[in-house]
Amino acid sequence: MYTADSARYEAMPYRRTGRSGLKLPALSLGLWHNFGPDRPVETQRQILRRAFDLGITHFDLANNYGPPPGAAESALGDALRADFAPYRDELVISTKAGHLMWPGPYGEWGSRKYLLSSLDQSLTRMGLDHVDIFYSHRPDPETPLEETMGALHSAVQQGKALYVGVSNYSPEQTREAARILGELGTPLLIHQPRYSMLDRRPEEGLLDTLDELQIGSIAYSPLEQGLLTGRYLDGIPEDSRAASDSPFLSADTVTEDLVRQLRALDDIAKSRGQTLAQLALAWVLRGGRVTSALIGASSARQVEDSVAATRTLDFDAEELARIDAIIKPKP
Repeated sequence: MYTADSARYEAMPYRRTGRSGLKLPALSLGLWHNFGPDRPVETQRQILRRAFDLGITHFDLANNYGPPPGAAESALGDALRADFAPYRDELVISTKAGHLMWPGPYGEWGSRKYLLSSLDQSLTRMGLDHVDIFYSHRPDPETPLEETMGALHSAVQQGKALYVGVSNYSPEQTREAARILGELGTPLLIHQPRYSMLDRRPEEGLLDTLDELQIGSIAYSPLEQGLLTGRYLDGIPEDSRAASDSPFLSADTVTEDLVRQLRALDDIAKSRGQTLAQLALAWVLRGGRVTSALIGASSARQVEDSVAATRTLDFDAEELARIDAIIKPKP
């Protein structure tokens, strides 16, 4: 029987999510592509246990995480029953709906029918009566935003979600979503954008919008699909994601210029007593604008290495300028 570490809350920083009463750990665990039947169950449970022991109280999912789709939620449901039932009220569990889950016209995007049906299926897979955060995973270009946000509001009204969020929405879409939800009486809690040292699009208006509206943010892919883990400092390893047929990272991405950038960033990391991955996580969390950064892990050791990044989250002006000069060189 698993017993959580009694010191689990002593080191992890927790940040308030927007203007809500909810605090999230600086690092959250995403159950993306490491929680399917192709991974040993014991390894999955070790990852979850170690994360919680280190103060990671937020487990983030989506209906399509696996593979196959739905597998990650089922895996978490098994872990909740086996290990975490006594700790449910200490956990923040989130899921999303928006991508393809079943055939036909009602199996993806942002209709009320799809979102609420998907949430019911997610709750069944996890064995829960509610999630803490339910997201619209992507904006639907053909469904009125009022319908999509109305479905999120209904999830809260029905007691199936405590809070709601959006992911991959533009600044303008986020602002309108927040307005609609505000009028309905269900505040928009959080936005989940892709954000890393190598993908700085949220700095083009989204972070300012979230600051203005007092909405929280949780960054996914802060390690840029593994590019910022240090695995590619000497090119493409044979067992890496870029060397596989992964749709998320191709070998063409790992150019000579990128490798030079990664090596320069690694030099900065070493001067701070960090790994490149720890530097990348700390950079996303710098200054407190981002509430939490989502990490993935294929082992408990990777969780430990990531959590170590929270010991050094401050940057001086010279370090930030050096990073900018590497990533955004002058023409």
